[in-house]
Amino acid sequence: MTKSEKLKSDLERVLEGEAWYGLPVYTIIGQVGFEAAYEKPPGSVHNIAGIVLHMLAWTEELLDRLNGMSAGIPSSGDWPDPGKPDEQKWQNYVNDLKLVNVNLLSAIESFPEEKWSELINDIRETEPVTTYEDLLQGFIQHQVYHAGQIALLLRITQIGSR
Repeated sequence: MTKSEKLKSDLERVLEGEAWYGLPVYTIIGQVGFEAAYEKPPGSVHNIAGIVLHMLAWTEELLDRLNGMSAGIPSSGDWPDPGKPDEQKWQNYVNDLKLVNVNLLSAIESFPEEKWSELINDIRETEPVTTYEDLLQGFIQHQVYHAGQIALLLRITQIGSR
């Protein structure tokens, strides 16, 4: 198995496969109704919709980096504002996350094998420079972390609505 195949498989497992830690990202997000997506339990900094937009923004940023662009904050911001509750917007956020991941999986599949061990294009002086492979592995961990947050926030909103 090539490095591209392995990394693609790892991301697919986290998004919609049988991850060893529990439910995959899309299953967790699929359990979220739009009311719960916008609810912010007491003490929470973000709601589920905001976390999904954050995940989407960083997926876009990762794609940019894989395409050779300089590393930075996502063009839509680190934590884009999800706005007021809206069922159609929520569905768009979920669909956009899935679509950008289709594009990411395609980019991983076609990424040159010899480039995985190269350093990313990072001109910032305050961040550690990393390889493309480490960047993608860190991204996968990032998505798992936020999927866990979503699962916990969903559980809290379900308990609170009883």
